[in-house]
Amino acid sequence: MVLEHLPEDNTGRLDPGITRQEAFTLVEKYNKEPFHIQHAETVEAVMRYFAGKLGYAGEVDFWGLVGLLHDLDFEQFPDEHCIKVREIFDTEGIDPQIKRAVVSHAYGFTQHDVKPEHQMEQVLYAADELTGLIGAAILMRPGKSTLDLTVQSLKKKFKDKKFAAGCSREVISKGAGLLGWELDYLMEETIKAMQEKERAEL
Repeated sequence: MVLEHLPEDNTGRLDPGITRQEAFTLVEKYNKEPFHIQHAETVEAVMRYFAGKLGYAGEVDFWGLVGLLHDLDFEQFPDEHCIKVREIFDTEGIDPQIKRAVVSHAYGFTQHDVKPEHQMEQVLYAADELTGLIGAAILMRPGKSTLDLTVQSLKKKFKDKKFAAGCSREVISKGAGLLGWELDYLMEETIKAMQEKERAEL
């Protein structure tokens, strides 16, 4: 299946064709575990943060919806993750550009690989696994908060392969490479994004 390439510039031409409430309703339709819903909202917030940070002000909503919907099929179809979602998106009438972006975050793990090429796709690829690692790291901290989490502390967890073993260090590192970023920078900015979300919820 050939998926439509996203525009390479940041002119704000990406129209999701779906509201945030409609997207969240889909998340709740296909996911019942609170953890999966929380993860969807975390990645949504991180994607919105990076859209603003990287100069895509006109596409913040689009980036956010990609983050919100990125694991739509995972709870029900873990063995067909980012494969089954194509069918779901077609059934639900989701924009093909969202479909391409979502499918691309499984690059290297399915037989229908879509390489993350747009900066948004690369951010999703890199940050998805990293948010999981950060989430696991803060559970080990007294305050269970991102607000006092440092890059130095996170890197120690990153280097400990037994800690949160399900969070792929390879994908995180590869994602940073696709973006042309140092790993420290990716970690620092993703922590900031999650801190911003946490502050907004206080």
